Amino acid sequence: MTEYLHLFVLLVLIISAFYAIWFRDLLSSILALAAFSLVLSLEFYILQAPDVAIAEAAIGAGLSTAIYLIALRACGRLKKGNGGGLR
Repeated sequence: MTEYLHLFVLLVLIISAFYAIWFRDLLSSILALAAFSLVLSLEFYILQAPDVAIAEAAIGAGLSTAIYLIALRACGRLKKGNGGGLR
């Protein structure tokens, strides 16, 4: 039973990593990376490493995704205002 679960999680990890690279839209890539981190934290939990799973979920899925979204939003503002100028 657990072998099938590990194979399923590995398949989802491969698919989400592929989509993170394949998407042209940066927002979609960020969401695919967040899904990758969440599934990876599930795999760590299945492998009986709950402390690593919590750290991966908090830092990998939560904090990194928030930083990527803030950076994407900041780059979007720079492109829209005054020909790419700061103000």
